[in-house]
Amino acid sequence: MGNDWNHLVENMSNRLAPSMAKDHPNLPVVKEEGCYYYGVDGRTYLDFTSGIATTNVGHRHPKVVEAIKEGADQLGHGPSGVIIYESILKLADRLAEIMPGDLDCFFFGNSGAEAIEGAIKLAKHVTERPYIVSFIGGFHGRSMGALSVTSSKSKYRKFLNPTGSYQIPYAQVEDAPEGTDPEQYVVQQLEKDFERLFAHQVTSDEVAAVLVEPVLGEGGYIVPPKAWLQKVRELCDYYGLLLIFDEVQTGFGRTGEWFASQTFDVTPDIMAIAKGIANGMPLSATVAPNALMKQWPLGSHATTFGGNPIACSAANAVLDVIQEENLLENTKEAGAYAAEKLQEIKGRHQSIGRIRSVGLMIGIEIVDPVTGKPNSEGLFNVLDKALENGVLFYFGGNQTEIIRMIPPLTISKEQIDESLKMFEEALTAYEEEITVY
Repeated sequence: MGNDWNHLVENMSNRLAPSMAKDHPNLPVVKEEGCYYYGVDGRTYLDFTSGIATTNVGHRHPKVVEAIKEGADQLGHGPSGVIIYESILKLADRLAEIMPGDLDCFFFGNSGAEAIEGAIKLAKHVTERPYIVSFIGGFHGRSMGALSVTSSKSKYRKFLNPTGSYQIPYAQVEDAPEGTDPEQYVVQQLEKDFERLFAHQVTSDEVAAVLVEPVLGEGGYIVPPKAWLQKVRELCDYYGLLLIFDEVQTGFGRTGEWFASQTFDVTPDIMAIAKGIANGMPLSATVAPNALMKQWPLGSHATTFGGNPIACSAANAVLDVIQEENLLENTKEAGAYAAEKLQEIKGRHQSIGRIRSVGLMIGIEIVDPVTGKPNSEGLFNVLDKALENGVLFYFGGNQTEIIRMIPPLTISKEQIDESLKMFEEALTAYEEEITVY
């Protein structure tokens, strides 16, 4: 690392807000491409984070880069409404073709949190009801509206007093008593949770919508039974509530279908999408049927930067790449392959607890090999050792006990083998250390 880099990194905590700059591992890089980061140290690192489930078609995919360049030759900024342009209109038409059900009308923003804000505002506006129900452990963003429904970690809400929502438990099949059917158990618990909520905390006719991640993301990659999500839909219909899916992390092929909604055969009334939509360019959308969106009058929600023409050009290219390179099928095959290999590794290492996966959304629980309890300290030890070996993973879980394995959807089995070899070497080194001490 050169002197300039040394100075910049050393001064980082003075120039960048620590709430952002203290993330892990702060790897200094000079370039990214495909499934790789190129470090300032001259090393090449396999990236199994995809910019936190964002660069789904790989870093700097040539077709996306070309679309960005061509887009910049035409327009750099909207704003949509003041002017209108081809890339946003084309994107809306193409997204309408792949969205589940009748979700065919789009309010474009810049981030996942903005998409959630829009979904909450739309639901409250059309129902004229003040409250949202979300699920314990869910993460929906850190802006105040999104924070009001986020409960993955209490530190996100500290001193902020976000209001206007109620939380009930997410599906936890591991909690099912011995001898009971886990799927049936979580479905029955869900029904009881709704009943208790409306009997003791808020009436159902005050609730605008239920907001849920179809797979819990930052909360630990918890994959609910299909029957549980279908019961959420059924209960929303029974009580007359809108259903909002937060597909910010699960969208654009991550679960093996365009959206997790299609993986679980459940269609929401409103959806929030972002992350993989434009492969790293800032873009998101609040999505609803045209009939619902028309009830949101002019000026009740607006944006200056949302639906940027260059970002929309990138998103159109992302759709091309996913289709042309058959990435949905690759996600299913590569995800199943990785999950199988991880189960083999788990059999050799007591520091691995549960492995949860759907498509290329894989969570690896790190536990104390003696007690079996979640082990955050051990997790970061393993992450650091894996990075030393040359592979980058990310963390998650409500107790920071889950290693998230979220490679680009372009990943090959050879790259999975390479990454898991380095991961197991890191596990072995960690377990040898704690055995010695």
